Amino acid sequence: MKSLFEPDTYQSIQFRLAQLQPDSTAKWGKMNIGQMLAHCKEALKVPLNEQPVPRMFLGRLLGWMMKSKLYNEDIWKRNLPTAPDFKITGTKDFTAEKNNLMALLQQFHDKKEEGLEQKIHPFFGKFTGEQWGKAMYKHLNHHLQQFGV
Repeated sequence: MKSLFEPDTYQSIQFRLAQLQPDSTAKWGKMNIGQMLAHCKEALKVPLNEQPVPRMFLGRLLGWMMKSKLYNEDIWKRNLPTAPDFKITGTKDFTAEKNNLMALLQQFHDKKEEGLEQKIHPFFGKFTGEQWGKAMYKHLNHHLQQFGV
């Protein structure tokens, strides 16, 4: 599984993000391009947050069974459910969202695996830095494919 901490993978994601345009349309799902960028931005904020994120009750019960799906080789299915905190609605400014996402991506990459050890995912619990790198790659890859890049 690729990781955002690998230089080639990180550069590939940056290149693919740069290909997105305000009129890019989704091949599946309900989000438009601005909402997708904002959604990915919110996901990247989770491991970057300095304050511990509270665990969801359902995650404590079931998260351990599905945790590896976030960073294993399996491809995510289309139209997976989105946690309420990560559902983005309304109009979003494409340029601002894209720039903010690219800045957060840079911060994430600069933290290195060591800087993200034991950060908590609200549903799945503690992740290693390696797991975060793979999970965030897999999430971004999924949504970039959703928009054809």
